[in-house]
Amino acid sequence: MSETTSNSAAALRCVVVTPEETVLETEADFVALPLYDGELGVAKHHSPMIGRLGYGELRITNGTNTTRHYVDGGFVQVADNVISVLTNRAIDADTIDADAAQKQLEETLSRQAAGDDQLAIRDRRVSQSRAQLRISRRPK
Repeated sequence: MSETTSNSAAALRCVVVTPEETVLETEADFVALPLYDGELGVAKHHSPMIGRLGYGELRITNGTNTTRHYVDGGFVQVADNVISVLTNRAIDADTIDADAAQKQLEETLSRQAAGDDQLAIRDRRVSQSRAQLRISRRPK
């Protein structure tokens, strides 16, 4: 087996899928994911795992290039050097509209919420808006 073949066999793959489409499928050296309760970093030969995603930034590093995306919750599976991200929505960080996120945050915070369902919806929208604002304000 040549060195090129053995390197590509051990390459880390990241696949991001939404209900509508496969948003991204790429090789990576390192991937950082927003879990529900913190951040997870994944490199080659990571232990198999399944995790619940939060709202936040997915960073994919390959060499000196880093791509950033907003992910809207979901799940991640890591197995055999493949990171499978299943999310409701994935947006390239460069296309996030900070003004729209700020407006959504302000509107959401100004609304009254009564009952567990309305409070859960309000909390989700606030978390989504704040995550988008953090990502949009990060230096590129």
